[in-house]
Amino acid sequence: MKKVLISGGNSGIGLEAGRQLVAQGHQVVLIGRDPAKGRAAVEGLGGSAKAEFLTADLATHAGVRAAADQVLSKHPRLDALLLGAGVLTLKDSRTADDLNPVFAVNYLSRYHLAQRLLPAVRGTPAGKVVLLVAGVPLDTAIDFSVFPKFRPFPGMRSLSSVQIANYHYIAHLARAEKDLAAAVVNVGLVKTGIMRDMPLAMRVAFAVLGPVMTIPVECAAANPVHLCTTDGWPSGSYWAKPGQSGQITPLRLDAGVTDKVIAVSRELTGA
Repeated sequence: MKKVLISGGNSGIGLEAGRQLVAQGHQVVLIGRDPAKGRAAVEGLGGSAKAEFLTADLATHAGVRAAADQVLSKHPRLDALLLGAGVLTLKDSRTADDLNPVFAVNYLSRYHLAQRLLPAVRGTPAGKVVLLVAGVPLDTAIDFSVFPKFRPFPGMRSLSSVQIANYHYIAHLARAEKDLAAAVVNVGLVKTGIMRDMPLAMRVAFAVLGPVMTIPVECAAANPVHLCTTDGWPSGSYWAKPGQSGQITPLRLDAGVTDKVIAVSRELTGA
C-alpha cells in the first residue's frame, strides 16, 4: 500500500486519481482550498481510513509553507507527490506575493510544495514526484523579460511559459535527486471546473465543443495513477499521451534554461 499526496485533489482529475488509487488499496492525502468539497471528497472515497483532506491556499508562499508544515507533521513519509492544483484566468490579478495566480498556482506552488515535502518522499523507497500539466512542445521558450512577474499579464500568451516551467523543474529533480523518480504528465483536455473564471464567450464555446474536444477524466487520471504506483520508469521523462503509459519521452531541455528557472523559483520561495 502506498500513501500519495494529491494537490487539487478535491475535484476534477485530482479527485479521480484519488478514486483510482483508493480502489487499488492505497491511501491518499488531498490538498485543496474548499473544506466543504474536501469533506465530500473524503466521504466519496470511503472515509478517513482511506483518505484525508487538508485545507490550503497554494496561491501564496505562506499558504504553501503552512500546507507543507501540516503535511510533514502528520505524514513524515510519503510514497508519491501528485501535484495538479491549477487555476485558469486571463485577469491581471495579483496574489499576496505580487504574482499572477496562474503562475503562482500552476507552476510555482508545485515547485515550492514539492521542495518542502522532499524529506518525506526521500524517506521512502522509490519515492516519486509527478506533475500534471497541459501539454506544450518541449522546445517552448521562456521569455525571462516577463517571467516570473508577468506584468502586465499577457493572458493566453503566458500559459505555455508557465507550463514549460513544470517540465524544467522535473528535469532539475531528475538531476538533483537520484533516489527519486520525477515525471511530468499531460492530462489532456478534460471537462472540469477550471474554466469557471474564463470570459463568458470562452466558457460557452467550451460547453458547446467540450463533448467533441475533451477526453474522459478516467483517461486523464490513468497515467498519473500508473506512475505513482509503478516502479522502474525513467526519471526525468514526459508522458504526452493520456492513457498511454507506454509512450515515454525523455526530457531533453536546455540545461541553462532549467538552471535559470530553478534560480528564479528559489529566489521567490526560499525553497
